[in-house]
Amino acid sequence: MSKQYETVIGLEVHVELATKTKIFCSCSTEFGGAPNTHTCPVCTGMPGSLPVLNKQVVEYAAAVGLATNCSITRKCKFDRKNYFYPDNPQNYQISQLYEPICRNGYVEIDTPSGTKKIGIHEIHMEEDAGKLVHDEWEDCSLVDFNRSGVPLIEIVSEPDMRNADEVIAYLDKLRLIIQYLGASDCKLQEGSMRADVNLSVREAGSEKLGTRTEMKNLNSFKAIARAIEGEKERQIELLEMGRPVIQETRRWDDNKEASHAMRSKEDAQDYRYFPEPDLPPVIISDEWLEEIRARQPELRTEKLIRYKKEFDIPDYDAQIITSSKKMADLFEATTALCGKPKKVSNWLMVETMHLMKEHDMEADDLKFSPENLAKLIELADAGTINSSVAKEVFEKVFLDDIDPDQYVEEHGLKTVSDEGELRSVIEQVIASNPQSVEDYRNGKEKAIGFLVGQTMKAMKGKANPGLVNQILKELL
Repeated sequence: MSKQYETVIGLEVHVELATKTKIFCSCSTEFGGAPNTHTCPVCTGMPGSLPVLNKQVVEYAAAVGLATNCSITRKCKFDRKNYFYPDNPQNYQISQLYEPICRNGYVEIDTPSGTKKIGIHEIHMEEDAGKLVHDEWEDCSLVDFNRSGVPLIEIVSEPDMRNADEVIAYLDKLRLIIQYLGASDCKLQEGSMRADVNLSVREAGSEKLGTRTEMKNLNSFKAIARAIEGEKERQIELLEMGRPVIQETRRWDDNKEASHAMRSKEDAQDYRYFPEPDLPPVIISDEWLEEIRARQPELRTEKLIRYKKEFDIPDYDAQIITSSKKMADLFEATTALCGKPKKVSNWLMVETMHLMKEHDMEADDLKFSPENLAKLIELADAGTINSSVAKEVFEKVFLDDIDPDQYVEEHGLKTVSDEGELRSVIEQVIASNPQSVEDYRNGKEKAIGFLVGQTMKAMKGKANPGLVNQILKELL
C-alpha cells in the first residue's frame, strides 16, 4: 500500500424506548407476544386510523438530548418518510427530518490521546417497522406487526470517529447515559439498541470526505469492530486498484466476517419526505423542559466523582461498578444497609463477577437483593460464618436470592468457635499425621497449612481458621 489512509466514521444509532405503549397508539410494547397480537388499526396502517403521540416518548427523547448536551427544539414536527416494504404497513414511516427534537450535541469519550468530543448532529423520534419472518420450509415470508409502531429515537453522530475503538467508546457512553436515564435497556443482542455504521476512507491529510457506505446488521460490539475493519480494508483495496467506492447499504455477516451489498444508498429526496398531516407540532414549553431537566438522574460521570469522595473505594472498582446502572444501584443500596462500601465492592468485584462469568450473565440479569447481600456481609464480618462458607452461601444468594441468615441456620453452617471441641479434633489430626507434625517441627512452616486443611475437613469447613491456627501452634 503506497498511500496512507484515514477512516472517517459516523453512526446512526436506533434506540427502542422503554415505554409501556407504542408511539402513536395504546398497544403494548412488551416483547415476545404471539405474532400480531399487540396490534390495532393505527399500528397496522388501516385506512382512516389516526395517530396520537405518546407524551412519554417526547420526555425520553428530550431527556437523552439534555444528557448529551443537545439544544432542544421547542417546536418540533413529524414528517412522513415514504417507502414500500412488506414490514411497513402504511407504506410510510412517521419520523422527523426538518425539525427534529434535539440538535447540535456531543458526548466526550476517553481515547489513548486524551478526551475527545464526538458531535451529535441530531436526535429524532420515529416509529419502528414490523418484523419479517422468513419460513424456508414453506418458502414464504410472513410479517409480524407487534413491533410496528414501537417508539424509537435515532441518534445521528457527526463523522468524528476514526477507528473501531472510538466507535465502541462512543456507543458505550451512549448506552450508559440512556440506561441511567431509564429510557431504554440498550441491549444490542436483543435489538433495543441498533447501530448502523457510515464509513469512508480518504488519503491521510485530505479534508475531502470519501464515498461512504452504510453497514447494517451489527448486533454486538465485536461485530461492529470486525465490520469496521473489514469495510476499511475493502474500500482501501478498491482505491488502490483505481476503482470507485459505490455509495450503498451493505449487510454484515458476522459468521462469514464479510459484507455484501443490499441496495444503493438513498438520500432524503428518495424518500419523498413531507410534513405529517395527522400530527400537530410538538410545543415544548419552558415549564415542561424544566420538569424534564429536574427529573434527570445522577449519571455515571457524576457518580464516579461522588464515589471517590463518599465511599473511598479504588478508582478501578468505581469504574467497574458504575459501568452498569444495575450494579451501581446494588452497590449503593447494599452500602446504605451495612455501611461497609469496601466490603460491598469486594463482593461485587470478585465473587459476583466470577459467578456472572461462570453463568454467562450480564449485570442486568442479577436478581439478588441488596438486603440479602448486606446480611451475608454482616454474617462474614461477625465471624458467624467463615470465608469459605460465606462464598458457598453467596452462590445460593446469587442464584436464588435466599435469606442467608435462614440458610446458615437451617444448614448448620455457623462457625464452630468452641475451643474445647476444636482442641479435641486438632489433637486427633495431629495424631493421624505424624509426618506433617515432624516436618513443621523441623522448620517447614508450610506443613501447618496441611494440618489446618485436615482440621477444616474434619469440621466440614465450619471451624474458625484463626482459632485453628492458634491451637495448632500451641499444641505443636
